[in-house]
Amino acid sequence: MKKEAMFYENLKDKVHCYLCPHNCVIENGHIGKCNVRTHEDGKLYTLNYGEITSAALDPIEKKPLYYFKPESFILSVGSFGCNFVCGFCQNYRISQQIAKSEFVSKEELVKTALTTKANIGLAFTYNEPSIWYEYVYDCAKLLKETDENASVVIVTNGYISEEPLKMLLPYVDAMNIDLKSYSNSYYKDLCGGSLKPVLKTIEIAAQKCHVEITTLLVSGENDSLEEVEEIAKFLSSINKDIPLHLSRYFPQYKLMNSPTDLTFMRKAEEVAGKYLNRVILGNV
Repeated sequence: MKKEAMFYENLKDKVHCYLCPHNCVIENGHIGKCNVRTHEDGKLYTLNYGEITSAALDPIEKKPLYYFKPESFILSVGSFGCNFVCGFCQNYRISQQIAKSEFVSKEELVKTALTTKANIGLAFTYNEPSIWYEYVYDCAKLLKETDENASVVIVTNGYISEEPLKMLLPYVDAMNIDLKSYSNSYYKDLCGGSLKPVLKTIEIAAQKCHVEITTLLVSGENDSLEEVEEIAKFLSSINKDIPLHLSRYFPQYKLMNSPTDLTFMRKAEEVAGKYLNRVILGNV
């Protein structure tokens, strides 16, 4: 469903979208880097409002969230589009193209969440929730207004501007944020983004809700103990109890590097454990 977007301004015959740090300046008839926000005659529209491509009742540990309501289940939904272009994306079929979807109103989604047995709330995941912002915000707000005990979870790359992040956080209970690397060149070359905004998102979110971090250790790209140590140091400067999920890479999408060495994974766990109280190995 097409709906007028939030967080944009007019610049003569173009529009400036400031939902994320890309700050796209979009000509009439064109779309932003996320592929879901389009300029039409002086207005910016989101193309994926309410459009769901994937839905499942998942274990909370799958997000991954190991220290937020463990052993519970959460209704997880995703749309299409992303503001990154990671060559190793495991959900590239919905993140890098406009996939087949079904419209679900905010009222219908919230009702489903509240009437699904053994479900604690809603998780926005699979593709990047921040570029689904208008729908995520509306659903999270409605869910909390209807049942303040229901949980809202965001699984995100963290590449979002401060204003929309701070507007959404009052309705969020937990986030898993990808910290893909501690190198700006890695973000630029492999993801099409930058590091600093993600670090800022982590700092802000950690003050407002439960936060866990995931770092995919990609063979030949960011699989160095020095980088793992930098990530652990950064997180410990915020809170030593922030859980860090060090995830093993497998060949996917455009990147065919060999799977991450298991011996390295265990060494990385030891290094991170010097600074953080909760380090978890994933995909091993």
